[in-house]
Amino acid sequence: MFISLFTQEGRPKLYVGLPLDGVSDCNSVNHARAIAAGLKALKLLGLEGVEFPIWWGIVEKETMGQYNWSGYVALAKMVQEAGLKLRVSLCFHGLKEPSIPLPEWVSRIGELQPDIYFTDRSGRRYTECLSLAVDDLPVLNGKTAMEVYQGFLESFKSSFSPFMGSTITDITIGLGPNGDLRYPSSPSASTQDSRVGEFQCFDKHMLDHLKLHAAVTGNPNWGLGGPHDAPTYYQSPNSNTFFKENGGSWQTPYGDFFLSWYSNQLISHGDRLLSLASSIFRNTLVTISGKVPLVHNWYKVQSHPSEMTAGFYNSDSRDGYNQVAELFAKNSCKIILPGMDLSDKHQPSELYSSPELLLSQIRTACENHGVKYVGENLLASGMLPLNGFERIKHNLSKGAAVDSFTYQRMGAYFFSPKHFSSFTEFVRSLNKPELHHDDMPTYEKEETILVSKPVKDLRMQEV
Repeated sequence: MFISLFTQEGRPKLYVGLPLDGVSDCNSVNHARAIAAGLKALKLLGLEGVEFPIWWGIVEKETMGQYNWSGYVALAKMVQEAGLKLRVSLCFHGLKEPSIPLPEWVSRIGELQPDIYFTDRSGRRYTECLSLAVDDLPVLNGKTAMEVYQGFLESFKSSFSPFMGSTITDITIGLGPNGDLRYPSSPSASTQDSRVGEFQCFDKHMLDHLKLHAAVTGNPNWGLGGPHDAPTYYQSPNSNTFFKENGGSWQTPYGDFFLSWYSNQLISHGDRLLSLASSIFRNTLVTISGKVPLVHNWYKVQSHPSEMTAGFYNSDSRDGYNQVAELFAKNSCKIILPGMDLSDKHQPSELYSSPELLLSQIRTACENHGVKYVGENLLASGMLPLNGFERIKHNLSKGAAVDSFTYQRMGAYFFSPKHFSSFTEFVRSLNKPELHHDDMPTYEKEETILVSKPVKDLRMQEV
């Protein structure tokens, strides 16, 4: 049984993410009846609203500048009719599962100009988002990536103007792989990947930036490429000399030069996108946010190698998240912070991981800079540990910077009797001292579709 930690006035607002493929590739709502029943159940439970992703590859699919929002407008109307608020995630990346690629016209350009994608030392391309190095380069049929993003955001604002500030209250801007402010440092670009990762600075345009920066700082030889002594994806931090605990290259003047440049490129990219979004949506009564990943593996190693390859210059002797919090404070944006469900005791000891310490560090940076954050679970609902809800509740009680919590993600398992009863108990416990059996919600016939007929395409959160 849960014990309440919040007053009705003080508890964070609760949201649930809708399926990743809630709108099909053909721009129609997938399983509309099931989603409508789910929205009704969430409203009866007293949740504030829902979140759903809008995919660049679906809206601007075939031709640059031609947008089709019809499926997402229909879904927004369903949310509005259910009396729920809506948090929209604008996704400038693709997914492998479910299969949601980048726009077809972008992929065609990428076939001819593969350097629009992030690239690792061996030449492997990450084709699920654009390299941040093309933000200001006219490589997309004569337009820069920022100009293309701007057109998308302005079209969204116009098409959803009836919902702005009333139904739509929050807009999350996709900042990189899986929507995160990070480099795709592991093959899956997942924060659950146990590998150290590799630096992603080997596309032509990133190397041009590095070469110029090295020349300006008076060390042209440092601009010839990324670290030659860093481990590959499948090696441990100590298998090469760059991340070595004592006397590693990361501690040398060259290491500081490279890691500062690498992280600053990421911060500048985030600043360009968040400042653009803040400008476009300034008068719409919506808040803007972006996601900062919880790259917690190898956190207890001095060099924090997984964080460094992902773009966060954070180590035992350097706080890499103050700069991130400053970025969000500067643009008056919230941080989406996943991992509220994780605890150290469930992490493999050989990975020297600490989601608890990293979460605390980022949370402190938010509080120091007056930045509100929105919590999320990192594991999909079907993969939560036994005490996952208790862990979420514990983290929601920490500090004053938490604004709300989004539980990821609605799907067939979410509404299974076992899971939904636990979720209901969790929600009710946030503002009730005890949960009695009589308080459990009942289901009308139309709602049972989400329990009795598991739907294959109601996807969980990607991990």
